[in-house]
Amino acid sequence: MRILEINTVNFGSTGHIMLQIADLARSEGHEAVCCFYARRNKPADANTIYIGNKITHNLHKKFSKYTGYNGCLSVISTWNFLRKVKKFGPDIIHLHNLHDRFINVPMLFKFIKKNNIKVIWTLHDCWSFTGQCVHFTIAGCDKWKTGCHDCPQIHIYPASNVDRTKKMWELKKKWFTGVKDMTIVTPSYWLSDLVKESYLKDYPVKVINNGIDISVFKPTAGDFRAKNHLDGKFIILGAASIWEDRKGIDVFIELAKRLDDRFRIVLVGTDDEVDKILPDNIISIHRTSNRKELAELYTAADLFFNPSREENYPTVNMEAIACGTPVMTFKTGGSPEIPDDKTGVVVEDDIDAVEQKIISICETGPFEPSAFEQRAKAFSADDKFAEYLKLFAANE
Repeated sequence: MRILEINTVNFGSTGHIMLQIADLARSEGHEAVCCFYARRNKPADANTIYIGNKITHNLHKKFSKYTGYNGCLSVISTWNFLRKVKKFGPDIIHLHNLHDRFINVPMLFKFIKKNNIKVIWTLHDCWSFTGQCVHFTIAGCDKWKTGCHDCPQIHIYPASNVDRTKKMWELKKKWFTGVKDMTIVTPSYWLSDLVKESYLKDYPVKVINNGIDISVFKPTAGDFRAKNHLDGKFIILGAASIWEDRKGIDVFIELAKRLDDRFRIVLVGTDDEVDKILPDNIISIHRTSNRKELAELYTAADLFFNPSREENYPTVNMEAIACGTPVMTFKTGGSPEIPDDKTGVVVEDDIDAVEQKIISICETGPFEPSAFEQRAKAFSADDKFAEYLKLFAANE
């Protein structure tokens, strides 16, 4: 079976998912090629097809920003890419993120429809059925159900200076419907339910959760407590790739004012700008790519708190549980689907309730350690990626 994987990039959560699915497919004797835009000038290998480069990507970004048309440029680079795709002759095209203005989306879908290629499309957010935005929870917007217009988030990624959401919603509906054989995959039941209310509702939808490497994310001893003089303290851990109000940075700042000296908040994934707004009693750890170090941090914590207000199926929740740490999360997106009642709690976005629940969990320790190991078995990335290969085989 020849599998073509397409994503914006080959790094980050979506990039790693793409690469790991391709690696597993090759290990089972399939041909798998990964496609993304080239951020650096380097030759492609047999397992890679580049879609344009940094120059074409930047031009496309500027075009979409000033016109409101996202995914409508990159004509030459997409033509070159599709020529290579035709030569490869994929049995299945597996799509991931298409929204970072690196490919001509109508050309891609015209090619798919013309050649009757079977498609699996993993949705990592909501962009595929909106006029522009990738999330709309905070905005409280449901215009995507009948037709976007007057977008309240026009200046949020993928930002535009012109509100073209009415036209883009109509175009995307035209592009994305009518594929003869396409299955939508969502990592969460929350997103699956949204798809069924959108113009993609006529496609079959399958839920395949994201996964983690449970050989890395497991209870891991470290010296974080001793190095930071935190023995005897309750550690409340938070982690994000970008800290902003959408991710709940304001909640942690408020908690730092409220919790007494028995508690210490630790945030991972910060930077110099975030440090400027953090109070002195929050420990700030800048971005780390060392997964063992991250597992040590999860293990050292008494509670992992995810106050994100827009989520699909956050990896950090799984990683914390796999390391034996209870998770508290807002009732947002697919985030509540990760902890069960033996490994965490779901709370409303209410600072008083949050404070009380943190104190209660840390003081009473209501969760049994054995429950975390059992729950972590459901997060195995190997098992999740194997589900994709089964889905590919079923659509062969």
